[in-house]
Formats: sequence, structure tokens, C-alpha cells
Amino acid sequence: MENLSVMMNHHNADEGECPRPLANFQPDLWEDRVMDFTPLDEVAERQTKQEIDELKELVRKKLIAEDKDPKERLVYIDTIERLGVAYHFEDEIESILLKFHNMHFNEDCFKNDLHYVSLRFRILRQHGFFVSCEVFENLKNDEESFKENDVEAMLSLYEASHLRVHGERVLDEAVGYTRARLALFASDPNCSMAHQVTRALELPLFKRTPRLESKYQISVYESSLSPDDNLLKLAKLDFNFLQSLHNKELQEILRWSKSLEFNRKLPYTRDRLMESKVWILGVYAEPKYSYARIIANKLVKIITIVDDTYDAYGVIQELQLFTDAIQRWDKSCASKLPDYMKFIYNVILDTCEEIRTDLANEGRSYAADYFCLQMKAMCRSYIQEAKWCHENHVPTYDEYMRNAMIGSCGYKYMPTIASVGMTDISKDGFEWINQPSKAILASCVLARILNDIGSHKFEQDRGHVASAVECYMKQFGVTQKEAYEKLFLIVENAWMDLKEEIFRPTAVPMELLTRVLNLCRTLYDLYGTGEDGFTMNQVMQDQVEAVLKSPIT
Repeated sequence: MENLSVMMNHHNADEGECPRPLANFQPDLWEDRVMDFTPLDEVAERQTKQEIDELKELVRKKLIAEDKDPKERLVYIDTIERLGVAYHFEDEIESILLKFHNMHFNEDCFKNDLHYVSLRFRILRQHGFFVSCEVFENLKNDEESFKENDVEAMLSLYEASHLRVHGERVLDEAVGYTRARLALFASDPNCSMAHQVTRALELPLFKRTPRLESKYQISVYESSLSPDDNLLKLAKLDFNFLQSLHNKELQEILRWSKSLEFNRKLPYTRDRLMESKVWILGVYAEPKYSYARIIANKLVKIITIVDDTYDAYGVIQELQLFTDAIQRWDKSCASKLPDYMKFIYNVILDTCEEIRTDLANEGRSYAADYFCLQMKAMCRSYIQEAKWCHENHVPTYDEYMRNAMIGSCGYKYMPTIASVGMTDISKDGFEWINQPSKAILASCVLARILNDIGSHKFEQDRGHVASAVECYMKQFGVTQKEAYEKLFLIVENAWMDLKEEIFRPTAVPMELLTRVLNLCRTLYDLYGTGEDGFTMNQVMQDQVEAVLKSPIT
């Protein structure tokens, strides 16, 4: 990074510019190892696909078999979902859960089974079926504690409690109760589930991204007492098949990036193609969204460049010119920009036009218009932050968050770009994102606060604009520790707002709501360690390896 700093400062001196706010980002960790990420050859891919199809039929037969009791059915569905292969059985799972919701199965013998009641509650709510939290009241004893206290029941209740929404006192209590009990199991050397419990206490299942989680769950299932051999083999083959597909997509994105010479022309920006690939795979990993992922990854690269230009290179006069040009969205505006910004501006407009042309054949060229709208909003938000930083101004928390809702957090931009290539998202879906809805506002709150907490130390050390932490401290006169505590409470409230939006009937198709949910889950992949894993990219090394490089044997 020292060479980069010298080069950029030399560039400044040549142009007679004032010093730029260089961040000296860490270089790409994967440049010399890109060839390690290799897809299956055609023969192996064809054979794997055939095996997957055969195993799917065997699993499907077991899934819909009539001789299962309700608990066995739910456990099997839960296993299928944990292993990452539920997308093969969406219609079957929907039909079965609809019957559960309508009480078509005889569940009387399980009504006092805490594990079963918790599992049923969680799975139905995850799929948008509302279940009253009153089902847990009957499972408490006279001391207001839950009757069962074995590790499986406690873990099931703990996971269910994270599907709670506002005003559900019994589940608010269950969070603290199960945490205390599970902490004892986690420290017990004789507990066979100690590692699973520890991991759940770090982050509940509902907040984990399906793709990353599936690899871990496959290893857990393989070591269980009686795994279904067909389901286990399907999960392994499917993981490797998808990994091969994702690596093909990665090669295309790398070719595009190299053809535009981003690293040579814009050396101040973060080169994070691998990390952004993992990010987008957290949103959707299914084969039908391959084209959508390629588009989304290109647009993540573009917004990373724009973000770094506002944060870590541009001076205020240039940034105002760039913001004005983006608002006009006209190639003639490029003539007023410095050379490096001309390049960025033309890439943005050209990429948008290419997408528009591609989508015109599907009658969906309007999707490009919404990308354009979100880019404009984001740049308006970025220039406000740049002005605050330039003026050494610390806004109030309310001012800061109002600006974040416009676009600085990127979480109106992200569901937009994730939806551009999704053929099942209509114009109404983009309008829902653009309004924005309660779910989108909640995702923006989550993104801004978790990003700020994760990147707080790095950003403040380099003199970045005040974060949500400083702004909260200023407005409410609290310490940094108190600000963190209050901000985490705001995060939990935002999660409850978001969960309320998935209950049927939903405002938009579940396909879109799932992308918004998954985008919020990816925040814990990026910032869950207390650092900004996208910027401090060594934090995400294991994730890149797990998802893109290492197949399951």
C-alpha cells in the first residue's frame, strides 16, 4: 500500500491539487490465486447434474411420503433447508407447510413438546405464515420457566425466539432464558452439541446467510447419528455443482473488470471482486439467478468505486461536479469532469445502457431506470457526507440517519441491483423498493448501523465523516459504550420491523422479500466480527475459501 500512496500523492503533485483523503486500502488478496477457482469441466458437470436429478427424486419421495408423523416431517424440512437444497423442493415444502398452518395434521401428541412447538413456530414464520406466540405460554411451569430443559429443546426455543416481532413478551423472555441455559451446555465438555450451541449463541440461524450456512450444516449432518444417505449425497453434490457455476460467473466478472483496467486507472479503490462475489452469493445462490448475480456483481464493483471516490480520493469541488453530472445522466456532462471521473462516469452510463439493451428482449428495460434512480440518490447522499467531512461537522444522529435513508448506506441500491436481473421481479417490485417500504427502511437502518460499528475504528483513524456512533453520542450526550448499546437495540427493533413484513399476505412476492432478508443477513458476514470485512479483506478469507474454492468431499 505504500507504493500506492506514493503513486497517488505524486499524481496529486503533478496536477497541482490539494492533498487527497487517501485511505490506503489493503490490496486484493486473491490476484495471484485466481486460477485456483476453477469450475468443473463439461463431462464432470453433466455427470454431476444427472446424479443430482436422480437423488432429487429419491428425496422428494421421502419428503412427500404419507407415513410420517408431524415432527418427522418438520425435522426433514428443516434439514433440507439447512443443507441448502430446499430450492429444489419449493412447491412440495409450500404444500406441506400450508397443511401445517391449516392444522391438517394430528399434532395433539406434540403440543407439550417444546422442541416440536418451537420448530413448527420457526419454520412457519420463516415462510411467512403467522403463528401466535401464545403457543409457548402452555409450555411454562408455575415458576414461569419452560418445562423442558434439554439442549435440543433449548436450542430449538432459542432459534424460534429470533422470529419474534414487537410486543411478544413471552419470546422476549425466552431469548434471555435460553441464552443462560445454552451457555451452560456450551461449556459442558460432555455435551455433544456444544459447538452447535456456541455457534448459535454467536449468531442465530435466522440471521445467517443460506449459502455459507449450508457448508457448515452439511458437516454437522454428516456426523449425526443417522443421516439420510440420499439427502446427504444430494447436498454435497449440489454444493459442488453450484460452486462450479459460481466460479464460471466469477471468471466472467474478472474478464469484464480486467477489460476496463479498473486497477490501473483507479488504483485508490478497493479491489474486492472475490469478497463481493461472496456477498452476492449470500443474497441468492440458485442457478436460475446466474445472470442476476453477474449483473449485481458488476454493479457492486461500480458502487465500490463511487464510494471510494467520495470517501478516499475526490476533493469536494470534483465531487460536486460528479454529483451534478450523475443527476443529469447525460454523456455530454463528462467533459466537465477530471479525467479519472470521466472514466467512472462513462463506465456507469455504458453499463446501464448495456443492461437496458439486454433486458429489452424480456420487456424489462425499466429495471435499468431504477438502477439509475438509486445511483442518483446515493450520490446525493454521498455529497452530503463529503460536505460534513470537509467542514468537520458532526451532524445529529437524526440528521445522519435521514441522509442514510436517502442512499449512503447502499441498502436501497442493493435490493435494486439484486433485482435487475431477476425475471420474476415486476415494475411494482421496483416501486416498492423505491418508495421505500417499512422493510426497506429497516434494512437501511441495519446496514448503516452495522456498517458504522464494524468500520468505526478504521474510519475514524483516517479522519472519515462522523459515523452513527459519534452522531448518537453528540445528540444524546452519552458515552461510546452507551451509544453502542443503544444502537444494537435499534438494530433489533429494525429486525422486528423487517420480520413483520414477511407475514402473508405480503406487499410483494416472497422472492423479493427473501432477497431483502438475505441482504440483511449478509451484513453479519461483512461486519459480524466487529470489523469491516469488505475493507479489511483478510477478515473474509475463510468465507471466500469456503464458498468459492473448497469443494465438499
